[in-house]
Formats: sequence, structure tokens, C-alpha cells
Amino acid sequence: MSRLTELFTQLQDAGRAALVPFMTAGDPSLTATVPLMHALAAAGADAIELGMPFSDPMADGPSIQRASERALARGVKLRMVLGWVREFRMTNRHTPIILMGYLNPVEAMGVISFAEAAAAAGVDGVILVDLTPEEGCGEATLLQQRGIDPIFLLAPTSGPERVARVRSMGSGFVYYVSLRGITGATSADWVEVLQRVRDLRRQLGLPVAVGFGIRDAATVARVAAEADAVVVGSALVEQLAECATDQEAIQVATRFVQALAEAVRTTERVCA
Repeated sequence: MSRLTELFTQLQDAGRAALVPFMTAGDPSLTATVPLMHALAAAGADAIELGMPFSDPMADGPSIQRASERALARGVKLRMVLGWVREFRMTNRHTPIILMGYLNPVEAMGVISFAEAAAAAGVDGVILVDLTPEEGCGEATLLQQRGIDPIFLLAPTSGPERVARVRSMGSGFVYYVSLRGITGATSADWVEVLQRVRDLRRQLGLPVAVGFGIRDAATVARVAAEADAVVVGSALVEQLAECATDQEAIQVATRFVQALAEAVRTTERVCA
């Protein structure tokens, strides 16, 4: 059983959703990355999304795009990101790590090489924003053969054929993009989003995580009542960008995630 499958099984039994904060590898500093990962886990993160910096993102809003630019300026490469996951795994064997990014750096490294290195480092899932299920069968198979869950995105515009493809190819969970836009936007219609989440949970047979536009504990609680996981990215990345030292970043991340974790753990579920 993969770490992600085990996590969602445990949380279903506990009657709550997972909290999944996102951070960009290499930001706000190279030395802060692994300590921040540990801080997020200690503060109540059930899993961590680690952004693989990329120069030409298509779905990232200004905050995450700037974080990627800062990380790239510091010399962050994909192998460095995998090295940080490996270092994290030296003392944390249970918190799932999901890499999120774009296909170009993976192809530059070689998909097989990436899959093997990610598995060796202790990666549990991979989200490649620009890898569609219609085109990603080969990559998904290579990841699954090495025990890594290929995680696909669904959006408000995704039709029945896309949903069926994701159901047949994806594993771990499905990432539902809550709005028609980029990360960090705040215009989601949550009544509509949560109705869609209810429908997808019935159709997919996989946990559904909701991300984009979730910035505070109140929204986390609202989404956690219906979804299997809640992803918070831009709001955390923005706060980390203001930190002058690694220690300040750890303190800021800890306070922020503790409040979100409390919201998740005290939310009464309205779905099974």
C-alpha cells in the first residue's frame, strides 16, 4: 500500500480530510527547504506538495511564479529537489510527498531516469500540470511501475471523457482545480465547486483533493467538509516570501499551517 493510499484510508476511518500545503523547493532559501518540510509536517500537514521550479508555468499565479523565479535564480535544479526529498526521508518515513510541476524538466532529465530517481528519493506522487491523461499513459505507467502515483488534474470544464480517462489512469488522488484560472485567485463559487466534488467522488473511486483559491482557515473548513483533501499554496508561499531568515520562515509556516490543521480536524464531515 502506498503512503498516499494508506493516508486516505486512515483519514476516511478518522472521518476527516487531509491538509496538503504547497511550498516551492528552494524558496525562500536553499537551506530552508528541508527544515520547512519538517516544520509543515510537525504543524499538522498530512502530506506536502513540493513545487519543482520551472521558468514558464501555465497555471501558477504571480506568487508561485515569483517563488519559482527566485528558486531558479538560486540555481535550483530538478536533481536538487529530489535530493531534498531524500534528505527529508532520512527522518520522516510517513508523510507523503507529492512533486508538482511541469513536463519539460522531467523530459530534459529523461522520464525513466526521473521516475527511478524519484522513487529512490521517496516521492509518493507526481503532478505534471501540462501532462494530460490523453497523452500521459506512458509516463503514468512508468511512475506506477516504480510505486509512484501519477496524479491528474480535473477542472470545472472537464467533460465525461476526461473524467473517465483520469479514473482509468490516475492513482493516489485526483486534484480538482476549483476555478477557471490560476493559482492564488479568489473567485471560486464554493457551492458549485463542492457540488462538483460530490459528483467526482462518486464517479472516480479515488480521493478528490481541491486546490486553487483556498487561502484561510474558514475556506479550508468549508472544503474539508466535502473533499478528501484541501491544498493551500499561494497564501503560504506569499508569507514565506516576506521572511528574512530561515528561522522566521519556519515560525511563519508553523503558525499558518497549525491554524489550517485545526480547521481540518474540527470540521464535521457531511460526506462519507
